[in-house]
Amino acid sequence: MDIKGRLAVGALKIIGKLPLSWSRRLGLLVGKIAVWTRSEGLRLSRINLELCYPAMDPKQRERLARESVISTAMTGFEMAALWNTPWAKSKNAIVGVRNQHLLDGSEEGRTGTIVLMPHTGNWEIFGLHVGTLAPCTVLYQPPKIEALDPVIRNGREVTGGKMVPTNVHGVRSLLKALKAGNFALILPDQEPDMGGDFAPFFGRPALTMTLVHNLIQRTNCHVVFGFGKRVEGGFELVFVPAEKAIYSDEQKVSLAAMNRGVEACIAQAPEQYQWEYKRFRKQPEGKSKIYRKKK
Repeated sequence: MDIKGRLAVGALKIIGKLPLSWSRRLGLLVGKIAVWTRSEGLRLSRINLELCYPAMDPKQRERLARESVISTAMTGFEMAALWNTPWAKSKNAIVGVRNQHLLDGSEEGRTGTIVLMPHTGNWEIFGLHVGTLAPCTVLYQPPKIEALDPVIRNGREVTGGKMVPTNVHGVRSLLKALKAGNFALILPDQEPDMGGDFAPFFGRPALTMTLVHNLIQRTNCHVVFGFGKRVEGGFELVFVPAEKAIYSDEQKVSLAAMNRGVEACIAQAPEQYQWEYKRFRKQPEGKSKIYRKKK
């Protein structure tokens, strides 16, 4: 392990020893510093919010951008605490669960469930909770710092979830899980490295993963959205129904419905969405210049 790896693992473990409430406060402080120093995350959040909410009052957009940067920092510190705390203790941070019945698709004759978790609030605690309900297979992108991989992987598998890579082997594992009637957890709101097509996201074309559509077509599975909303004293876990159009045989119809599902989750806590991600980096005509810094 190199020096960078040792420092990263050490910092994660130190933060992880703090109570979740303290980690949240520390994240709040770091987030406020990021806003005060006009961080890159704040710049990107402002761009995305203007693209997605062009009719919104500029002052409200600015407030959302600042709140989002703070929320993202809090999420990072909360994750460190969750990865290093026994689930028997972490689960006490869940103060409520809404619409969990939506996980059951048996009445529609569907087997297996894809749970789509946008980058809203704290998706880690949401995924850990879902892992306690049925066997879960989770699509996982290893961190850039290799030394962090076992720490994160162990933390995410604490409730029984199985991490699989974002490659053909991972897709096979997802198919196997769904055909067995189990859960597959996927983050649906980032540009895919492969297997993507453009679909509207807040009225703008966004490169969207086709994996979910393909899994639905091959398994006749059920789909539901969800996220962990940060509230006073902990988290409220929120399940959100998917539109029927997500099951369409037509790929573009299905992808558009999936993106609307992400939008529905964001609408419930827009200040907790990770707006700093370059969601519109690639466009049908080529690489976009909208995120370039102005000279």
